[in-house]
Amino acid sequence: MYNSGKWFKFHTVKQSAELTRIIKPIIEDIKLFQEEFEVALKSEVRLINIITKYVIRHKGKGIRPILTILAARMTGGPTLNSYKAAAIVELLHIATLLHDDVVDDAEKRRGFPTINKLWKNKTAIIMGDFLLSKVLENLIRLRDFDALDLISTTAERLSTGEMIQIEKSIKKNMSEEVYYKMIKNKTASLLATCCEIGVITSSNSGQERESLREFGENFGMAFQIKDDLFDILGSEHVTGKDTNSDITKNMITLPIIHTLSSPLTASEKVHLKKTLYNHSSKKDIKRLTEIVVDYGGFEYAQKKIDQFTETAIEALSVFPDSEYKTSIIELATYNVNRTN
Repeated sequence: MYNSGKWFKFHTVKQSAELTRIIKPIIEDIKLFQEEFEVALKSEVRLINIITKYVIRHKGKGIRPILTILAARMTGGPTLNSYKAAAIVELLHIATLLHDDVVDDAEKRRGFPTINKLWKNKTAIIMGDFLLSKVLENLIRLRDFDALDLISTTAERLSTGEMIQIEKSIKKNMSEEVYYKMIKNKTASLLATCCEIGVITSSNSGQERESLREFGENFGMAFQIKDDLFDILGSEHVTGKDTNSDITKNMITLPIIHTLSSPLTASEKVHLKKTLYNHSSKKDIKRLTEIVVDYGGFEYAQKKIDQFTETAIEALSVFPDSEYKTSIIELATYNVNRTN
């Protein structure tokens, strides 16, 4: 019988303490980022400020601004623009989440009701648009063409990645090659940008930009595959997200792609396709999970997480040892073992 504990042991408090330890060398930088982030969100509209406070109160781990600051620290030290850039990438990230939650009809994020659940879809969409306008406004204030070029390209890639996923869910097919292309755009591109913009706002060294971009992209690939594992295996109580949302919306992720390419029996193949392409019961999804376990789908995905993580860390070999390099490496290994 399938047991999710075979794959994940949930120790949320321990994980939170680990992340706190990782960011200790940049804790003062995080405070300066937070100031810039809150200033960037201010509005004269009362409802926007109410929603903003809710967003800040229930914000996530802050992986993206952490990457920006660590990259800046590794390449000459952060400037005021580094903190502003960290705020910009977080604004862009949150804007995409608000729109994604509407598209996915999500009811929970990080264990709390989504904006669309509390204030309805129209408000969530307009709030996302407001955040995107703030991205543009603050990006222009950086007065940095490289940063402007990078962020605008990344915004396009985020949308492209989401559209690839929607297209493949409609056509009901997804190869491993296309899956990697999709997550490289929809997730890895922003994490790579976080690292690269940290360099742009510090030393702006070409070699350092390339190395940290490569780190961020591979880290981002591992990060998304990990999230895809949670969608099937994660406990909603721990992850704070709607579970099995990818399956119920016909989104095919790496564990399932691997399983579909395995020598399934006729009945297993029929069950997988029926569960993926129709509104399925919890019993159907449980059986799908058992089949994915039997054919090593989760093990395969975890192996790919390890490989992308190793490639990410190797990209940092050009940098001298420092507490900041240690932290960014530990952030990558934290992802491998995280439980939410």
